[in-house]
Amino acid sequence: NAYNMATGGGETRAHGGSDSIITEFATYEDFLDSQITPRDLYYLEDEELARQLVELGYRGSGEVLKREEFEQRKQAASASKVARHDQESELCSSGKDLSEFPVLGALGEREEANRNGKMMSILFIRCKNGKGQEISGYVDYAHRLKTEDFSIYFSGKKKLLPQHNDLSFYNWDTNFCSSSSTPNYQVLADSKGGLLFKCKRDRKVIDVDPKATSPGDNTSRVSIFSPRYTQQVIIYDHITRRKA
Repeated sequence: NAYNMATGGGETRAHGGSDSIITEFATYEDFLDSQITPRDLYYLEDEELARQLVELGYRGSGEVLKREEFEQRKQAASASKVARHDQESELCSSGKDLSEFPVLGALGEREEANRNGKMMSILFIRCKNGKGQEISGYVDYAHRLKTEDFSIYFSGKKKLLPQHNDLSFYNWDTNFCSSSSTPNYQVLADSKGGLLFKCKRDRKVIDVDPKATSPGDNTSRVSIFSPRYTQQVIIYDHITRRKA
């Protein structure tokens, strides 16, 4: 037609592939505009029409990239960037002198492994809350690391306490108890063998009964004494077979 003849029909602006398009342009409109020449606008006299022609593949670099695909790739690129940042970011325990705090020191030693999914530790904590009430509970350490800023704990500004939404919680003064499964563990509270936790990743069961001969496959148990807690803090380290 007259437009194609006047503009040369095949005039294009090349880009180095879809990946570079995603990183180069903030919005889909920016990508479309980069394909439009002054000559296009002169003959079409309509920016939106020019954009539509690029989107349909009549103009541009020859690669037809629909809006939905652009947005999907943009989101994937953003998620990948966030994941890399999280992986490269400094651990909350990094640079902290925890030599005088045995529990925090043990948590610091396990922080990286619990963040990257190689280990999923369960903590048994018994202590006093802010009201002076005695509470206890089983804590999914890896899950709490993802949902809280642990720098307040490693800096000593706040004491790590079990919460109502942890794997298990009990208030010894009010007799209130609760249990909640997490993304990592399923609570098997009705088991004849007592309280058990089933790892959702490898389906291994962790037995937290102190009388049990073993806490389970790929799981070790260690007790750490600290004056900040009523009794020793018990850590069940479960090594997962697959990486996160």
